Order: sequence, then C-alpha cells, then structure tokens
Amino acid sequence: MITKEAAQFLEDLVANNNTEWMHANKKRYENYKKDYHNYIAAILAALKPLDKSLEPLEVKNCTFRINRDIRFSKDKSPYKTNMGVWFTQNKFSKNSPGYYIHFEKGKSFIAGGVWCPEPDELKRIRKEIAFFYEDLEAIVNDKKFKSEFGALTRDENNTLKKAPKDFDPNHPAIEFLKLKSFTASEKIDDKLFLDPNFSKIVAEKLIVLKPMNDFLKRALETEE
Repeated sequence: MITKEAAQFLEDLVANNNTEWMHANKKRYENYKKDYHNYIAAILAALKPLDKSLEPLEVKNCTFRINRDIRFSKDKSPYKTNMGVWFTQNKFSKNSPGYYIHFEKGKSFIAGGVWCPEPDELKRIRKEIAFFYEDLEAIVNDKKFKSEFGALTRDENNTLKKAPKDFDPNHPAIEFLKLKSFTASEKIDDKLFLDPNFSKIVAEKLIVLKPMNDFLKRALETEE
C-alpha cells in the first residue's frame, strides 16, 4: 500500500512544485523514495507468482524519476506529482507489454498492454491480429476482462479513421487493426491505495491483463 506520508508528500508537492520547496524538504523526499520502493517491492512480490515473465524484475526496473522532462512542454513544473510504476514482461525490450499503476489524487488508475509501439512493432502486432484475431477477441470478450477493464482503450488519438496501409478495410478485425496502441485501463479509487491488502488486490486485477500481454508479446517476438 502507499503510506499516508507518501500520499501527503505528493499532495504538498502539487501546491509547491518548485526546486526551492523540494530542497527544503529533502528529508521528506528521501522518505518518500523509500516508501515508493517498498510499495513496488510489495506489488512485485504479489505479481511474480502470477506472471513468471516478471521474475527477472527488480524494484529499480519499475520506477520513474520524479523529475519531469520539460524541454518541449509548456508546463515548466519541474516535478511529477503522481506515483507511477511499470512492470514489463521483458526488461530488455523498450516496448514489451506490461502492467502500469498510477496514483494521483482524483486520477488514479491501473492499465496494461503496449502504448505507442514503434512502426515496425506496430506492424508486427497488426500482422498477428490479422491472422489470429479470434485469439484477441476471446481475450477481450472474457467475462473477467470485460468486468474489470471493459474493452481496449479507444479514442481519437489512439485510433485511425481508416484502415491502415496494406490491410483490407473489410477485415473482420478492422477495428482492432485501426488501433495505434493496445492498452486497457481501469480507474481506481484513491482510498484503495491505502488499503493494507492493496498489493494482493491490485495484483489480482492486473493479472486479468496477462492474456492480452501474452498475445502482444507473442506478436512482437514473432520473426517476420
């Protein structure tokens, strides 16, 4: 679970997102990092028995830096005010499928899949879908998947208006093939992150995404 102290640190950071405040609260930040790493370790311990591909992961493979990349952003706030965690099925691959947990007051969620794959990776995924779309349909139509996550994420930024190049517009899986990212997500109540059983609860939710991740992993690892 997330400690109340860690949650309070992030809330205070929202109101004081500047280097002066961070330097003045260095000790609090160091304690926050310890809580962050302990939080990850607890979730890893709950997830690894459910997905053996996560076995090589260590806490350091799942963290994000608190510093924001502000080079091309209009928002020059130097620090992230959320706690994110990424559990990838292959730590040596940039876009390997995985599981994501996001804690941010009023905006918390869990998710998984592959977000914004590279062009060659996107081609591999679409090719896998074109030939084995029944497998993906079975995954997203599973009762547990639909109950927990509803459907694959689909919005105007994530979906082509027309069929992708080299794919039949009348393909039975054309709506899958139009996707540019392959993810699913679920909003989570902030209070759940403070539950002593959070690691077990969230692991049971995330593991519902394993069949989807396995399908995407298979696609990315298939030779052309």
